[in-house]
Amino acid sequence: MRKKIVSALLCVAMIATMATGCGGSKSSSTSGNADSTAKQFEINAAIAANPPALDPHTVNANVTGAIGIHVYEALFQMDENYEPQPVLAESYEMSDDGKEYTIKLRQGVKFHNGDEMKADDVVASMNRWMELSPKAKTLIGGSVFEKVDDYTVKLTVNEPSSDIIMVLASPIQFAAIYPKSVVDSASDEGVKEYIGTGPYKVAEWKQDQYVKLEKNEDYQPAEGKSSGLAGAKNAQADTITFNIVTDTATRIAGVQNGQYDIAEDIPADQYKDLAADKNLTMDVRSGGTLNLFLNTTEGVMADEKVRQAALAALNCDDILMAGYGDADLYKLNAGWCNPDDAQWGTEAGSEYYNQNDVEKAKKLLSESSYNNEKIVLVTTPEYNEMYNATLVVQEQLKAAGFNAEVESYDFSTFMEHRADPKQFSMYITSNSYNMLPIQLSVLDKGWAGLDRPEISDGIKAIRSASSNEEAKAAWEDLQSFIYEYGAASVIGHFTNITAMNSKVENYQYLRFPIYWNITFAE
Repeated sequence: MRKKIVSALLCVAMIATMATGCGGSKSSSTSGNADSTAKQFEINAAIAANPPALDPHTVNANVTGAIGIHVYEALFQMDENYEPQPVLAESYEMSDDGKEYTIKLRQGVKFHNGDEMKADDVVASMNRWMELSPKAKTLIGGSVFEKVDDYTVKLTVNEPSSDIIMVLASPIQFAAIYPKSVVDSASDEGVKEYIGTGPYKVAEWKQDQYVKLEKNEDYQPAEGKSSGLAGAKNAQADTITFNIVTDTATRIAGVQNGQYDIAEDIPADQYKDLAADKNLTMDVRSGGTLNLFLNTTEGVMADEKVRQAALAALNCDDILMAGYGDADLYKLNAGWCNPDDAQWGTEAGSEYYNQNDVEKAKKLLSESSYNNEKIVLVTTPEYNEMYNATLVVQEQLKAAGFNAEVESYDFSTFMEHRADPKQFSMYITSNSYNMLPIQLSVLDKGWAGLDRPEISDGIKAIRSASSNEEAKAAWEDLQSFIYEYGAASVIGHFTNITAMNSKVENYQYLRFPIYWNITFAE
């Protein structure tokens, strides 16, 4: 997901710009952290939301992960081909029965506080991650990490599966490794110190204004060329400042006038105008799905016919046009995974998708327990596509006979309401693609409260499948169930748009924008 903030930040960002100059002038010939003679420069990025936390274990939010990948690392992380590679791990061996993974750790890796990373830190971090992450609970809940020696840990899983290492390498709500002391001192609100092993360390977090990172001069990258979130991460910029700019027009103006080098979360309806600006480069790529989640556990929405009535009322093309403003920047497709994914792309359950049938919706509603109760759609204006789409869904539900009301909050408050079935009937979020369908938020009962045996049975069927074909069939059955049960619906597939100064080079993206390799053309 993605999020937002306030606009007192503009003054701070302008002061920073006056001190550092425009992005295009920040050239660098740096080749790695050790090159102290190279020119140094600052990257100023404008992001759309304030991070709810800087603790990836606890928050399933894109903004937390996007900043977090620069600060923290995991045992395994995805390369550019979405294959898991050792990062803080050196190697691993799996037992014959597939239940034990013995993982060798890299030696000499230092945390930002100067302490060496050892097995005690890994065990504390990984067991905390498995306790707090809904995805980890769903996929490997009950598993245990143990220390073998200072540079070896053992993972014991309840059920053997071929995807264990991929689960450990998942980039969303990822398995960051912290010092044991940070884990031990963490409260219910999260960690109190932001200490990792990554190429950057947290210098300052000023709520609702910016998060500033500074280069970790003692960083020790993993072996291999830089590839996605794996391999060498040679921090080029001296600092990266993630300026929290919730107002879209301010983000756009800032990247156009050089105040920001990069502006994330550009609305689709601004794409054509910005693409015509020769001082900018636009990064456009398939991003994920815009989704509607329905409350299956509380109040009148617990009635399946009420949920099916809501799905019958949806005109997804109109919703997507409101969210993205350009038919070239979205795709109608019922699949929860990338339609181009030969293994997981499927339109199973599409008979419940984009029905645009108001009369059917009215009939289902008349047969249900619905008695004009208020249907609450929670949203946040900090993500234009989510907010605008929610307003259109509201009107479509009203046309079908629902008493639908929108409640709009800042991103952090929205996330609190979204997580509590007592405080929402429906909500829309944009969710990036996952490598495996079993990692989808819709399958996490902590995401929207969906808790059915069909979900756990379906996940088990996918993971225990004896062939790719059998796994695909199991996923098709599970996707069909999500639609038939009225738990959620894909609205459509979207593109991520980022605008940057035309002198920015070596920008990369894998689930998040990657800044550590960025340089500027002379």
